[in-house]
Amino acid sequence: MQRSAPRPPLRFSTQTLLLQVAVVLLVVLLSAAVHAWLTYDRVGSEAENQALTLARTVASDPSVREDVLAISRQPGTPPPAELAAGPLMREAEAARVRTGALFVVITDETGLRLAHPDPERLGEKVSTDPTEALAGREVTTRNTGTLGPSAGAKVPVYAPDSTAVVGEVSVGYSMETVGQSVARDIGPVAVTAAGALLAGVLGSFLLRRRLQRLTLGLEPEEISMLVHDQVAVLQGVDDGVIGISADGRISVFNAAAQRLLDLPDLAGTRWEDAPVPDQLKSLTRPGPAGADALEIVAGGRVLVANARKALHRREDLGWVVMLRDRTELQELTRQLDAVGTMSTALRAQRHEFANQLHTLAGFMSIGQHQQAREYLSRLAATGPLKFPVEQAELLQDPYLQAFVGAKGVEADERGVALRIGPETLVRGQVTEAQDVTTVLGNLIDNAVNAAVAGSAEDRWVELEVLDEPGDDGGTLHVVVADSGDGLAEGTDAEAVFAEGFTTATGPLSRNVRAGGGQGFGLALARQLARRRGGDVTVLDPGGRGGPGAVFMATLPHTTAGSHTAKIPGVTGKDNDG
Repeated sequence: MQRSAPRPPLRFSTQTLLLQVAVVLLVVLLSAAVHAWLTYDRVGSEAENQALTLARTVASDPSVREDVLAISRQPGTPPPAELAAGPLMREAEAARVRTGALFVVITDETGLRLAHPDPERLGEKVSTDPTEALAGREVTTRNTGTLGPSAGAKVPVYAPDSTAVVGEVSVGYSMETVGQSVARDIGPVAVTAAGALLAGVLGSFLLRRRLQRLTLGLEPEEISMLVHDQVAVLQGVDDGVIGISADGRISVFNAAAQRLLDLPDLAGTRWEDAPVPDQLKSLTRPGPAGADALEIVAGGRVLVANARKALHRREDLGWVVMLRDRTELQELTRQLDAVGTMSTALRAQRHEFANQLHTLAGFMSIGQHQQAREYLSRLAATGPLKFPVEQAELLQDPYLQAFVGAKGVEADERGVALRIGPETLVRGQVTEAQDVTTVLGNLIDNAVNAAVAGSAEDRWVELEVLDEPGDDGGTLHVVVADSGDGLAEGTDAEAVFAEGFTTATGPLSRNVRAGGGQGFGLALARQLARRRGGDVTVLDPGGRGGPGAVFMATLPHTTAGSHTAKIPGVTGKDNDG
């Protein structure tokens, strides 16, 4: 026997609707039931009060009191026929008919009926207990007698001019009449309850529609899964992610974005008021530039940022800004350039060395031994091929020697001579190679570009490096000058450290595709130096025709080692002063 496929569970919005309808229905039914009960109790109380009033009226009638006293004094009880034709029966029936009561009963002091709507029950004991009334107390009752359920009252009958109880008057109104009265009153209540139920169902339906719209039609399980996936993805990626909702507030600011921008979690902050670079905000503003990627410098890093509009079907969900760190890529590129430059220099050395060996081999093959010895002497006097950097031996740190030598080869290929200034002296060892080469490389590259773009025929870049000892690491002082035309006239010295500015061409486009990533070296160098407690400044803006601008960088806590030599211009415990 083939089993039918299980029915899919109801959607959460449908379950919510049904639950709300059930709650509204329950509230309406309870309210209607309580109101009906209160109405029933109120009408019953009114019937009791009406019965008590009528019973008092009948019991206080002088003729009733005299007739009850007269019958009480007779030995025995008169026969039913006599009671039915007696004055008490007429008084009781007249009162009952006049007021619409179910019954008006008069008894003697023993509880025997002297007047009753049913003549056949005259002379019999009343069906309800008359003890309270015969004891002189008025009581109201709700009970079921021979004529059916009733709400009534019992009042004692006193003898004329006496406080002796000679009988009682019992009056009752039918509870069926009370129920009919309640039914008449409950009609508006039922209409009100039906209206409330209809309003509740309509409100529940509208709430269901809104819930579906707010949750984009997703079930709670799907929303929970999406939240877990979002947290796992956003916190697990190395790229910074910033989510801006449609109302302009930051909804997502993951850990990578906090690290790259060096900011706390800004979730909940208005995007326009957030302390992020203005270039990021420009990505989400209307205009053709909103879809382009930008390269910015923030927190000592070079970041590539782009923004995309987030849409769900036709609903605008806001913006997503992505941040990628290109600092390490630039560092690798710079190192590869240095390696390539050094490889070119080694190839040149190999080629030159091969030429020298071929020359020696030629002398030996033709028997010119004396000329071979003289050639070897000249080679020994000039030494091996060196980097085209004058006085590179002043940089005793091997890392600085290799790096500056590679930069010298690169500058030489562009027709620029890189030389070491006479005040240079580095005796310690570089401990923070990445930051030092980033700052030094950017300053040298910037100076070479300025020298190439300059109008001077003699193109050069001069580098001076001093290390100053310290208890928690030495400080490296770097001064770079060039033969370029200096800063443009009217250019503020601080403007060159803005993103997208290069001393060779002036302000550049900040678009990644258009600018090629130029114009960020000085900004990055300054941020790295300041992060270490140092700085990069312009010592001299230079002038047209040269010399060009002079830049100075101070890098604390970047060197270590012995400083026993005298360092010109630097005072320390190992110097002469």
